[in-house]
Amino acid sequence: MPDAFFVSNKTRKRKRSGAKEASTSKKPVIGKGRPVPGAKPKPNGSRRRDEELESDATQDDDVGGIDDLDLRASDTDPGVSGEEDELETPAEKRLRLAKVYLESVKEGLGTADGEFDAAELDRELIASRLKQDVMEHSGKMHKFMADSLEIADPPIYLRTRGHRQSVTAAVASSSGKYIFTSGKEGSIVRTDLSSGKQVSAFQKLRTESPEKGNGKGKGKGKEKASAEVHGHTDEVLALALSDDGKYLASGGKDRKLVVWDAEKGEWLRSFGGHKDTISCLAFRKGTHQLYTASLDRTLKLFDLSPSVMGYVDTLFGHQDHVVGLDALRAETTVSSGARDRTVRFWKVADETQLVFRGGGISKVREVLESGLEGLGDGDDDEGENANARRDVRDKGKEKRYEEGSVDCVAMVDENTFVSGGDSGSISVWTTAKKKPVFTQPLAHGLHEMLSETEGVVSTPRWITALACLRYGDVIVSGSWSSEIRLWKLAADLSPKARAPRLTLVGALPAPGIINSLQILTIPRTDAETWEWLSAKAKENNANSEVEGLLSSKNKGRGKKESLLVIAGIGTEPRLGRWMNTKGIGGGAANGGRVFVLHQREKAS
Repeated sequence: MPDAFFVSNKTRKRKRSGAKEASTSKKPVIGKGRPVPGAKPKPNGSRRRDEELESDATQDDDVGGIDDLDLRASDTDPGVSGEEDELETPAEKRLRLAKVYLESVKEGLGTADGEFDAAELDRELIASRLKQDVMEHSGKMHKFMADSLEIADPPIYLRTRGHRQSVTAAVASSSGKYIFTSGKEGSIVRTDLSSGKQVSAFQKLRTESPEKGNGKGKGKGKEKASAEVHGHTDEVLALALSDDGKYLASGGKDRKLVVWDAEKGEWLRSFGGHKDTISCLAFRKGTHQLYTASLDRTLKLFDLSPSVMGYVDTLFGHQDHVVGLDALRAETTVSSGARDRTVRFWKVADETQLVFRGGGISKVREVLESGLEGLGDGDDDEGENANARRDVRDKGKEKRYEEGSVDCVAMVDENTFVSGGDSGSISVWTTAKKKPVFTQPLAHGLHEMLSETEGVVSTPRWITALACLRYGDVIVSGSWSSEIRLWKLAADLSPKARAPRLTLVGALPAPGIINSLQILTIPRTDAETWEWLSAKAKENNANSEVEGLLSSKNKGRGKKESLLVIAGIGTEPRLGRWMNTKGIGGGAANGGRVFVLHQREKAS
């Protein structure tokens, strides 16, 4: 410690770090430290001992100090919109954003200033688009088409070809331009809906099988999917197409998620991550966010935006294979877990999930509903009388089968969805209740088999595929009953609403096992320009209903929409080979079918 005699009592001032740099610089500077062009460097003078004078000497009359610096953001900042104004009022901002939105809607409709009259454009296109956006963002059902659908006899449909084995998935673009189908042989076929002809195909790629004993095999499913292979190397089981028709996603037994350019038909990227077969895919409406489901009991979220194009998150919860998946506009998705007999409603943003348990009526609930009669012993008279009374009471009721697996699920709106399983029942669920609000038993009837010991054995045809018109009242279901059934979801939107119920509207011929279903709506004028549809009408000139669909008297009905039902049909189930329908119901073939249903004209 230094001696106190030599320690000065005078407090020293802290020397500024910038003072030395400013005093030793050879060039005079202006406000932001830039050298003055053409200025001569000053010779170095003797250092001043007074620190305050030294700091003051850095500010000359010709050089601006810190008070002269302009600390405001530059007007040419690329991150700030030039249209924004600091003095803009909230009303002016809303008006400006409304104009920007209308311009984007106009561009999305593909119209220019000189193509349509302004009044007609505002009335028929923009007004309807704004109303549709508002209703979709509200998340409620608003498309009521079931009562006005016209099913011709025979129905009009396009059959697509190109697959040697069962078709596992079929999806069409929202614009009605292309349809994509996938098969168990590992190929994806793209067909033009206008001409009905095949455009291109993505074939299965052959890879060299690893040698035995070299340790490079799959190793119980632990090998990650290779991103170097530009395609699939095994069965393709699921397809999904973005709303804008830009991206096509596919997945299958090779555990790879493959992203394709739907317009060009080119491979873009492959993703691994799942440890087992990818069974289902679903795009979030209006975005490039993709949900994937797998037999490894997990769901994954991917963002396929060009700026991201990568993995986002994994969702856990199912106790068995995830075999059903669907999503709409909100950050939610719904999935079915096969033998765990649950449907899970995932709130992705909140990282929570709602669990809805299927499986039919339990023994405890049956006892509670029927009273203590079910607890009587069969040996005494009271038990026998109770059983006899119950048999008489249940004689007129339709037999219910216990649900052992929930195989498919589809969303109606943001709070309502439907599910189907091996009991042959279609259940309607809402997020407000933990049990179905309505159940349609034996939606596709019973399948009868002849047994040598039991005689005729009747089992329900399970629901193999479900699809809903987004925010609409039309539901389609599929099994192996040689038909696709159309249902009307009667939902009362009044405050004193009753529980929704299903009503059968009609059926469409589809021999085989329905492995995939989709419902779309397109303008009727677009559908009437398809070549194959005109050819179908000419082939059925004797049928007045079909002939009237495309007659010149019915032109000018652009306000009406046509309903498209897209089905993927095969002779085997999508996820297995335990059944073959080649001998059940004649005409079963591997392919896709596109049914066109027009709306019935109102009587004038």
